[in-house]
Amino acid sequence: MTLKSKMIYQQAVKTTANSRRNFWILMRYIVVILTLLAYSAPVSAKTGTINTIGPKLEHSFQCIKIIKALERYHYLGKKLDNKMSEIILNRYLKRLDPRKQLFTLKDINWLKQYQFSFDDDLKRGRLDLSFTIFDLFMDRSKQRLEYISSLIKTWEKELDFSKEESLIVENDLRKWKTAEQKLYTLWKKELKNHIISLLLDDQDKDTIYETLNKLYSNRLKRLLQTDSDDIFQILMNSVTTSFDPHTQFFPPRVSEDFDIHMSLSLEGIGAVLQNEYEYTKVVRLIPKGPAEKSNMLMPGDKIIGVGQGAKGEIKDTIGERIDHVVKLIRGPKNTFVRLKIIPAKKNNSTRTIKIKRDRVKLEEQSAKKNIITLKHNEKNLKIGVIEIPNFYFDFNAYSRGDKDYKSTTKDVEKLLAELKNENIDGVIIDLRDNGGGSLKEASQLTGLFLKSGPVVQIKTKYKISRLYDEDPKIQYSGPLIVLINRMSASASEIFAGAIKDYNRGIIVGTRSFGKGTVQELQPLGKGKLKLTSAKFYRVSGESTQNLGIVPDIKFPQIYKIEDTGESSLENALPWDTTIRTSYSPYKGLQNIEKELMAQYKQRSAQDPGINYLSKRIEITSRLNHETSVSLNLDIRKSRKKHYEITELDIENDYLKSMGRDPIANFDQEDIKISDFKKILMSQTHLVMGDFISLAKIHGYSW
Repeated sequence: MTLKSKMIYQQAVKTTANSRRNFWILMRYIVVILTLLAYSAPVSAKTGTINTIGPKLEHSFQCIKIIKALERYHYLGKKLDNKMSEIILNRYLKRLDPRKQLFTLKDINWLKQYQFSFDDDLKRGRLDLSFTIFDLFMDRSKQRLEYISSLIKTWEKELDFSKEESLIVENDLRKWKTAEQKLYTLWKKELKNHIISLLLDDQDKDTIYETLNKLYSNRLKRLLQTDSDDIFQILMNSVTTSFDPHTQFFPPRVSEDFDIHMSLSLEGIGAVLQNEYEYTKVVRLIPKGPAEKSNMLMPGDKIIGVGQGAKGEIKDTIGERIDHVVKLIRGPKNTFVRLKIIPAKKNNSTRTIKIKRDRVKLEEQSAKKNIITLKHNEKNLKIGVIEIPNFYFDFNAYSRGDKDYKSTTKDVEKLLAELKNENIDGVIIDLRDNGGGSLKEASQLTGLFLKSGPVVQIKTKYKISRLYDEDPKIQYSGPLIVLINRMSASASEIFAGAIKDYNRGIIVGTRSFGKGTVQELQPLGKGKLKLTSAKFYRVSGESTQNLGIVPDIKFPQIYKIEDTGESSLENALPWDTTIRTSYSPYKGLQNIEKELMAQYKQRSAQDPGINYLSKRIEITSRLNHETSVSLNLDIRKSRKKHYEITELDIENDYLKSMGRDPIANFDQEDIKISDFKKILMSQTHLVMGDFISLAKIHGYSW
């Protein structure tokens, strides 16, 4: 064979092979498209008719992309297998029916046949079963709302409030009803509980009818406006949160809102919100923002209604998409928004609060200092307190070459220099409610208090990297306390963890948030996928995830731990350890810590403020641990009166101990979170006084 003919032959073979390959690729695409089209109009499990809401073709393609991205990029490296299939299906059902008030045991048993094949459908973009389940959810929700609406008209005749019966309010303790008819009994009980709550809020019968009629009519109207995009988002976030709670899918309309939120370009109340099934829950408050300043909203509160202005109608938001709720809350500065909430500290009661919208002022977000003079063991001590609301860094100014760019480390370094000129005896770094920010700033701030070395470890699926303080200069070398609480998160935990591991200072307060993961935002089609890609570890090898930072000196926990922090989130990644990196800690503080704790316990046992906090926390805990409520009106009135008297006694005991006049009536608005914080800061001053003395006795130097 000539060279030329050989080349022609090889080219022909190559072309034929390419043609065959292209043919089979084309055939595979045709099969996929035909499969997707076949499943775009699901059959209703109940009626056998074509459901009016079916998945779009783009949903199927987007589903396949999301699954592939999760399997490839998520920190856990999980694959969608039979185990994940069961988890995702159960999570989807729980998102649709968290209170077990819609599906029956028969429905659940029917769905069990799909628990190990649900993943196969999702990987192929087959959404028929998911939409069929949603169709059943829609039918039952409509039945429920129509039944309750019919009862509202005759509730005074139909409902017996003297009957001895109760309602389980703890979702995890509820069981699936064995028959559809038993759902009606549950729905009737839920309406009774709702009406009792309104009667206890002193609403008259006409107002109750109008309130409930409008409420349930609006919920039914909102339900009937559900479209395929809503269903797809619920389904996909059932998938993503099965990996971890911070992994989320943002469809195009929510993705746009997410961009706005991240740029902080709109006025609002300064609160970070998230969906918790049908509720919108407050995750944290932006330090120095309108909500925090109001002292009326706190993490763990559930928002169930939003009204505009001082007198605008409160619109029900139960079951509403979070982007809709956010739009209702946002608005121009100097205008008011009213929120109807279920307070975290008081389950099964509601309260309406009013907050004035404003921008979070940058100057208020900056680190600030003050000096406290404390008489301790016959000596006057000067204690410097530096409050750091977040870890900020003006990247744009830095990129422009502006030498006066704002950063946490620069500001704190300046404040420390000023405090040293005042000859302070100790420094308290207040990180309470600091939700984090710049990781680089957390690392550099740590460097102001210790010699060079690693500060934090960052572990991905493939490797471990470390951030170092490379500057051996120490800005402050005296006694140091880091004050944290449940809302101290992320970068705050990295700083506190490094100070603890290096034995550089004492950690005081309550267990921190436990946010020890890193998220990345990836464009995905027209939407975005936020997924967890890495995990933070302290230099000791301990994770900050889930457990957070446990303080050396423990204060009373103001925030309800079951409703706040990483451990309160379903499917949160666990605490674990990795390799300990090489670092040089200072002399151990264990002996000092034991003495400090003993002195704090002895002193706080007699302290009016700590006793007041402990009593308030105890009564709140008792209320929150009630798993059921009576549906007997007289019993509920009696219990309400009992708790009101108890709360009034606690308040007046505290006022009396502080030399103030007692109050005749108790109002929840009298209780200010800022007052609680002042009590704990006063205790921190006293702990610092002990620390300064003990450090001298034991010959500590840093």
